[in-house]
Amino acid sequence: DLEDTYTPAFRAAIMQGKAASLMCSYNAVNGTPACANTLLLQRYLRQSWGFNGFVTSDCGAISDFYRPGAHGFSPDAAQASAAAVKAGTELDCGDAYRALTEAVRKGLISEAQIDAAVRALFLSRMRLGMFDPAGSVRYDSTPYSTVDSPEHRALSLRAAQESIVLLKNDGVLPFNPHLKTVAVIGPNAASLPGIEGNYHAIPSHPSLPLDGLKQALRGHTRVLYAQGSNYADDLPIVLPRSALRTAAHNGRQGLTAQYFANAEFTGKPAVTRVDPQVEFDWDAASPVAPLPRTGFSVRWTGVFVPPAAGKYSLRLRTGCGDCGGKATARLWLDGKEIAASAGKRGGPQAEMALDNTRPHAIRIEYSFAAPLFGAGITLEWQAPADVLREQAVQAAKQADVIVAFVGLSPRLEGEEMPLHVQGFSGGDRTSIDLPAVQQDLLHALGATGKPLVVVLMSGSAVAVNWSSQHAGALLEAWYPGEAGGEGIADVLTGAVNPSGRLPLTFYKSDAQLPPFTDYSMKNRTYRYFTGTPLYPFGYGLSYSKFAYSNLKLDSSAIPAGQPLSAHVTVTNDSKTAGDEVAQLYLISPSGQGYPLRQLIGFQRVHVAAHGSRTVSFTVPPRMLSEVDADGRRVIRAGTYRLFAGGQSPANSGATPGETARFTISGMEPVSK
Repeated sequence: DLEDTYTPAFRAAIMQGKAASLMCSYNAVNGTPACANTLLLQRYLRQSWGFNGFVTSDCGAISDFYRPGAHGFSPDAAQASAAAVKAGTELDCGDAYRALTEAVRKGLISEAQIDAAVRALFLSRMRLGMFDPAGSVRYDSTPYSTVDSPEHRALSLRAAQESIVLLKNDGVLPFNPHLKTVAVIGPNAASLPGIEGNYHAIPSHPSLPLDGLKQALRGHTRVLYAQGSNYADDLPIVLPRSALRTAAHNGRQGLTAQYFANAEFTGKPAVTRVDPQVEFDWDAASPVAPLPRTGFSVRWTGVFVPPAAGKYSLRLRTGCGDCGGKATARLWLDGKEIAASAGKRGGPQAEMALDNTRPHAIRIEYSFAAPLFGAGITLEWQAPADVLREQAVQAAKQADVIVAFVGLSPRLEGEEMPLHVQGFSGGDRTSIDLPAVQQDLLHALGATGKPLVVVLMSGSAVAVNWSSQHAGALLEAWYPGEAGGEGIADVLTGAVNPSGRLPLTFYKSDAQLPPFTDYSMKNRTYRYFTGTPLYPFGYGLSYSKFAYSNLKLDSSAIPAGQPLSAHVTVTNDSKTAGDEVAQLYLISPSGQGYPLRQLIGFQRVHVAAHGSRTVSFTVPPRMLSEVDADGRRVIRAGTYRLFAGGQSPANSGATPGETARFTISGMEPVSK
């Protein structure tokens, strides 16, 4: 039964979380696109789960019904839109539903069926109070300033702090407070996309890792910075602040920026400041007060200082593809215009061979005039890999400790991207390894003999086998959001004790996984994986040391259909207070084809130094059930085990934690 076998998280979001709307996906299920699939949208979603909100398509998903090279499910927009609405997709993120009038004329759908979809949409608007008197509902009386309020920015910082996962620590962390010099290296050290991630809002005060560490270490530790490498070969990356100066002699890092409150560079600049690098995301946002978000211009001036002789290329990348207006970007070097783009996401690259390291005058001009969306600009470069790596090695040799920010980027992993480089194809990953150019950088840094801390930033798991073996410490910081740099610095310096846990398995290599085209669950995810992962689901270290003991069940024998309660003691065997995420797993007696282990409960608890906490779990009957070979969810008789610990139990049974056995008698179908 598809509903019970593969959708427990979605089911919980609807039935327990009471989600009021959801999005149907691009893919097809059993040959029918999800947004026209009555099995998904009617039988499961509305009938079984009692959903009474509205469904919207993913953007362009209805057009994919008939678009060449996509599903081939419908011959045209009229039949596609009729099929989607009748299946239960009330809202189209796209333009296919413009053909609904034609669909009615052709008898493909009735006006009453369209009325039902419209009714669901208006009911949601009514629930939001959109038709009530102004100020009478809480949504209407919430000011826009709440979006970027101090309370919400504090929440962003907390989210970054608590999501960081410490994977390895040989004692190099937290930093010694008497460190004299830290080398900050890597393509993610000063990258805006590296903290924003995919599908993000626009941070007003983004904290990059380099800036977060500088702020945390200010006054007592020197911070050296080198980009070190690109994300991947043949992929341009932001031109780093280390190669920019505000003036030819003794200038500050960065460029002088003049911001105009119009798109023509006229009048006096509204704001003048120094920008460390040109990498900005202003999509539907003002660059800086008091500039309007629909029309402004910026001029950056200063010098570009190449780190060594060699072949370089510079490129302007703008955020606007087709933003319904006008966006232009132009680049001058030594007074000569070398690159320009007009309304395009990527402009041409200007390639040059430089035989010296003298400063070159640089000027960038960007103007934007559009109704709302699409503003943003990045000055990118491609530099010789050996030059970037040598810069990083020289910085590392001067430092007491190296912090390497490596990993992935939304420039590499995403949705339908025009990108094909080694390890990545169209936004999909063809390898889970760290890109080779970054791995070469880590090898070079490791060869210096200096303590090495690797901070991995990514939206998905990366096989970091070398770092696991050779780095002094390894953290997974994900794409940590607007306060990411500050959150990472808090963990590195010990201002925050790390407590994040892996929500997925880190495998050693692709070879541990079945082919992507194999849709069975065998050897996939922590529930079915039979090998030894690099880092297991639920794993994460702390500056504290936790132990589990005294796992007790309210009963060692229960009839099918009854809940079960479990209690375990978590002890902090260290002098540092910290948070532990206590996890409870079910290990059933079922054989091949059934999950090997299942997470059925977890709690984050704060435990004082040398203190203990009792953590209690109530396990509802459904969590003790399985889907049998006939597609029925049932609770079956047998002897089961519960495992309580700080990560998922290994196949060898050697994971630290506590195990208790219990038996279930009888059999009980589960319907709720």
